Amino acid sequence: MPRRSRPLLLALLGSLAILGVLAWFGAGGSDGATSAVSTNGKPAGTSTTTSTAPPTTTTTTVPIPSSAGAMSLTRTITGDISPKSVVASGRGLVFAQNMMYRHTITVYDRNGDLVKTIPDTVNLADYGIPGHPTPVKGAPVEAAFTPDGKNAYISNYSMYGAGFGPEGNDNCPATNSYDSSFLYRVDTAKLAVNGVVAVGKVPKYVAVTPDGHYVLATNWCSYDLSIVDAYANHEIKRIPLGPYPRGIAITPDSKTAYIAVMGTHDIARIDLTTFGVSWIRGVGGGPRHLVLSPDGSSLYVTLNAEGKVAKLDPVSGVVQYKVSTGTQPRSMAISADGQSLYVVNYESSDVSKLAASDLHLVQTVRTGYHPIGITYDRTTGAVWVANYGGSIMIFASS
Repeated sequence: MPRRSRPLLLALLGSLAILGVLAWFGAGGSDGATSAVSTNGKPAGTSTTTSTAPPTTTTTTVPIPSSAGAMSLTRTITGDISPKSVVASGRGLVFAQNMMYRHTITVYDRNGDLVKTIPDTVNLADYGIPGHPTPVKGAPVEAAFTPDGKNAYISNYSMYGAGFGPEGNDNCPATNSYDSSFLYRVDTAKLAVNGVVAVGKVPKYVAVTPDGHYVLATNWCSYDLSIVDAYANHEIKRIPLGPYPRGIAITPDSKTAYIAVMGTHDIARIDLTTFGVSWIRGVGGGPRHLVLSPDGSSLYVTLNAEGKVAKLDPVSGVVQYKVSTGTQPRSMAISADGQSLYVVNYESSDVSKLAASDLHLVQTVRTGYHPIGITYDRTTGAVWVANYGGSIMIFASS
């Protein structure tokens, strides 16, 4: 290149670089750029009736532990707890919900060491909810984590404090005067409540769709299902179901939810694209808890009134197997490899490990008094059992 052409070329390149930097800043590319955020954790100005797609995140594949080994007790956790449920995040944290008996959520690491105790006291006015001039308390029942692990949603059996009436009840007629309740959203990094969502009366089970779009809550005493837009943090749909809806299972593609309606013999099938309802009838007495196999091809249900567990084809609704476990089977968990099903039997104070293929009994282990909640930690292969009597037990697969 002739020497006299080089200054002209360098000047041209410099101008292009400056224009690129200006365009980058104009598009909001600065690392220091911020956007306004409201007190309930939503972007300021976000509509409560429309969705905003979440940012794209990257995930790391975690090796799937084998569930073939025998269950053996490795640790018993006690303290100021009375856990109704226990739920593993799959990212090293486990939440235990202590209802109105302790008014807390206790958070543990994967080894069972206490990380934090989160009180269930909130100031609803901070979230734009009128009528409650002083802080109120909840009653944590169940938890569900968002797919990115950044938040957990907690159902509250009842609310306590100014502006709320008597607590809910497990025996509630179709027409009742109980107050509606709330879901809490908990930031899993700060381990603090960062949002609330109004739902129905006595919400019990809660689940998040695998795509992170919806949060579902079964409302025991209003006989319906709340569907919450997780991006807007707002209930968008209420679906009538009948007496005492409880367990929820959602297909891996996020298109279908199954709801156990415990006051019937039936399971509702919800189309999450249209919110239409169809039914799997006559499954058995008192369907309480549901889990799907990892591939979504099999649905498992505890039948509390029969003392049995059933496996069925979720598409046809055909019951393939039905077996007896202990007295009053309540909650279940399925291993990440899809080979083992774990069932807590409330009145017989034990856990049944079943083969997921045909529900034959593999092992029975004793627990504390009134086991009520169970979770499978896919990071370790451990099974955690919440005993209403005041303990949590961790079982390894040796």
